[in-house]
Amino acid sequence: MDPERAQELLAAERTRIERGLSGYRHEDDAEEFDDEDPGNLGTDTYIDELEEGLSDDLRDQLAALERAEARLAAGTYGLSVDSGEPIPDERLEIYPLAERTVEEESAL
Repeated sequence: MDPERAQELLAAERTRIERGLSGYRHEDDAEEFDDEDPGNLGTDTYIDELEEGLSDDLRDQLAALERAEARLAAGTYGLSVDSGEPIPDERLEIYPLAERTVEEESAL
């Protein structure tokens, strides 16, 4: 893959991930009897845990992005981290953070 195209894809991924991370901040709706209503407490807990899980996933994606950027700088972007085999450009267009070929990923 052309390094300039790879840079564009990774920059778009960084924007998507950073926007996502900034968007997960549950705001308390300050309903008067929240502390007494188990339904409200359960909903708040569910939302907090869901957002925490989504944030964890985005942080994992950010780490994968940083590894991809390091590979791009080293000239190894687009090569499997396991075998060194080329990752098809079509896969990188769809998933720029790919570290392995589809076959290698399936084997994991």
